[in-house]
Amino acid sequence: MRKGTLFLMLFIMVAFLAACNGKEAASDNEKSTASGENITIKFAHSAVDTNSRHDAALKFKSLVEEKSNNQITVEVFPNEVLGSEPQMVEGVAFNDIQMVAASTYAQYEPKVDVFGLPFLFETNEQAWEALDGPIGQEVFSGLLDDNLRVLGHFENGFRHVTNNVRPIEKVEDLEGLKIRTPEMPILVSIFEALGSNPTPMAFGELYMALQQGTVDGQENPISNIHASKFYEVQDYLSLTGHSYSPTTVAISDEFWNTLSPEQQEIIQSSLTEASKFHRNLVMEDEEKLLAELEEGGMKVNRPDIASFREASKDVYGEYEDTYGKDLIDRILEEQK
Repeated sequence: MRKGTLFLMLFIMVAFLAACNGKEAASDNEKSTASGENITIKFAHSAVDTNSRHDAALKFKSLVEEKSNNQITVEVFPNEVLGSEPQMVEGVAFNDIQMVAASTYAQYEPKVDVFGLPFLFETNEQAWEALDGPIGQEVFSGLLDDNLRVLGHFENGFRHVTNNVRPIEKVEDLEGLKIRTPEMPILVSIFEALGSNPTPMAFGELYMALQQGTVDGQENPISNIHASKFYEVQDYLSLTGHSYSPTTVAISDEFWNTLSPEQQEIIQSSLTEASKFHRNLVMEDEEKLLAELEEGGMKVNRPDIASFREASKDVYGEYEDTYGKDLIDRILEEQK
């Protein structure tokens, strides 16, 4: 009896030690991952590969791989090949994708769209100061609750309207037009206020929708309009500048926490450099891209935006409960 009990105790001890060793092995594997061995980052975005956003993603890839001596590999997936923007953001939230550059995070934290309020900024520099400063850090930190750690912002820029019906010279010219918007509530609200019929749609579906006349027009920054060759399927470009939107880059916080501090620094510094590269590239190229859009057949006009400002001013009140009046007031105060 004693011998049986002894054997049983020995068996339990062996099993316990094996379990402990297994946990230590798993821990060692995590440490091995953190040491930089064979780490791969899937980095997804929605822009086509001729868009400067893709150039920025490739710049990030180059910097990370160079700084890590190729211990970290970045695989870039453009053109919504891993899903629509909301699907890609969800993929990072679930840690199925490591990184994403997107404009649509409001399904997790509605406040991040505060920077898209109509005519909130007059210059790109004002927008960058708000995004990169304490207010931006405060707003985007809310995404951490959903495993989304924001590392910075690529440029997207001021948004403008294209359509196939008429040039938009005054707000009344938008009346009744079916305008595609991203799946962003703030942009839907803006175009409702401007009198059009906003139609949320994934970016990957947009070209065909314009070509087939499913929608009359769309709104996007100049770089997106040019890279996606919308001049082939749209006649008019009106420089309304009705809203600013960044392309925010987020990483899975779960993945981030498997990395060593040195690896985190490589990724963060590379993203910061790539963001600056992209902002400069977009600013330098804008006039050239406009000229090329005109050469492609688009008729470009610069409307008086006073009527657009007036028509959309009530959107601020509509979103005070969502964003917080104090937050909106602080952003406005910073620009004085």
